[in-house]
Amino acid sequence: MISIDRFLSDEQDPKAVEKVIGKLNDLLTTGEEILYLAVQKKPAVNLLPDSIAVTNKRIFYCEPGNLGLTMNFKDISLKNIKEVSFKEELFGSKFICVPQTGENIVTEFIPKTQARKLYQAANEQLETHKALLKEKQDEENKAAAAASYVAPQSFAEMEPVETPEIKEPEPIQIAEVIEEPEDETTLKLRKLKTLYDKHLITQEEYEAKKANILDSL
Repeated sequence: MISIDRFLSDEQDPKAVEKVIGKLNDLLTTGEEILYLAVQKKPAVNLLPDSIAVTNKRIFYCEPGNLGLTMNFKDISLKNIKEVSFKEELFGSKFICVPQTGENIVTEFIPKTQARKLYQAANEQLETHKALLKEKQDEENKAAAAASYVAPQSFAEMEPVETPEIKEPEPIQIAEVIEEPEDETTLKLRKLKTLYDKHLITQEEYEAKKANILDSL
C-alpha cells in the first residue's frame, strides 16, 4: 500500500488524498509510480474536491461521484499530451492539459503552490517522454540507413559507362510573389484569439477587447 504522507506536503486534504491513493494503487501498471497529487480547494464548500495525479506514464483526473460514495477516474497518456500549463487566479489556479487531439482539459481551484508543483512534475515527464521518443526515432533512422547502405565497387568491378551528351538546361522563369503584410488590426485580432485559445483570458475579456479593436477602425 502506498503511504499518503509524502502527498500531504502542500496542505492537500488528507481525506481526499487517502481515498484517491487507495483507488489509484489498483490502477497503476508495472513500473508506474505517482509523482505528485494535487487536490482541488473550492472557495466556498469543498466537501467533494477533484484531484489530479501525475505518474511517470499518465495524468489521472479523479472526480468524486454519488455524493462521495464512488470515485470516477479518467487518465491521459503522456504520448497523447501536447503540453501542460497553469494560470494563477484570485482563487487558486487553473491547470490546463492540451491533448494532441480534442479539447483542452481544464481544472479550476487548484491551490497555487500545488498547481506549480503539478505543472513541474507533469512537464518534466513530458520532456523526458519526448526525449526518449526522439532517441528511439534516431536509432531507427540509423538502422534504416545502415540497412540501405551499398558498399562501393572497386574500379576493376565497374563496367564502363558511356558519358551522355549534356544539354544546356532551359532557363526557368520564376514568377515573383509579393505577399502583402497583415495590417495592424488583423495582427491584434490574431494575438487576441491566441490568448483566448490558450485560456489566458476569459470569453468576456476576449469579446470586450475584440469589440474595442473593431471600434477603433
